[in-house]
Amino acid sequence: VGPVPTQIAGCEIILLGLTDSPKLQILLFWVFAFMYVAALTANLLLIFTISMFKKLHSPMYFLMFNLSIVNILSVLVTIPKLLQSLWTHRKIISFHGCITQIFFIIWALGSELVLLSFMAFDHYTAFYHPLHYTIIMRKEVCVGIAIFVWITGMINTAVNTGVLLQLSFCDSNVINHFYCDIPIVLHLSCSDTSINEFMTKVADVVYGMTIFRIRSTEGKKKAFSTCFSRLFVINKDKLVSLIYSVVTPVINPLIYSLRNKDVKEAVKMFTDSFRVLPRA
Repeated sequence: VGPVPTQIAGCEIILLGLTDSPKLQILLFWVFAFMYVAALTANLLLIFTISMFKKLHSPMYFLMFNLSIVNILSVLVTIPKLLQSLWTHRKIISFHGCITQIFFIIWALGSELVLLSFMAFDHYTAFYHPLHYTIIMRKEVCVGIAIFVWITGMINTAVNTGVLLQLSFCDSNVINHFYCDIPIVLHLSCSDTSINEFMTKVADVVYGMTIFRIRSTEGKKKAFSTCFSRLFVINKDKLVSLIYSVVTPVINPLIYSLRNKDVKEAVKMFTDSFRVLPRA
């Protein structure tokens, strides 16, 4: 680990958050608490449903399974700290807590972008090559895709977080955001951040190449729309950050699965099974 002066590493970082109004903070607490519970419930329900029903043991739902894990990781990293600050009005985070947030946020972001590209490829293969679908998207390939998604995401975040820790932080400890992100934390450094900016651009290029390899136009649009929403986060737009970290994990299960006929049937079977249980 590189030099990290005690001015920042040994103290707490101030997150200005979303608002200074105590009344509005309480209102936002309940709004985000509801969305937090909704995101966890929807994604956990989807994970359980896919795991329990053999009809959903296919490549498409296997990828959705992994997407739900990414969604859960995303909300667990950002929302609990936001809820704590809104409820207690203490908008602080430790330096190492900030680095931990960055690590897992980048991991979730990178993994989701790659995963969405493979989901688009799965749809493309099923539509244009139905006769070869079971061969192309066989079990070994799906497992390899999952391993690739999580490992590449891990490598990306390990490299970016590693070079971030090589910097010296000696400026302000105030961040105008509700969670820690690399572009924002870089402004606190008094070191040369050119390497960090270069590594971020390299990651963008790699993920961009992954999207360009998607053959279907619809798949590219879907992946690029997700990518652009993430790029807006770099511009410190709190609204878009909220959409990425809170709204997206809630609506992903609805967009990609809960509107699907097979999933709806499986969920209905699951809920109906509780109705027939004998009451005490």
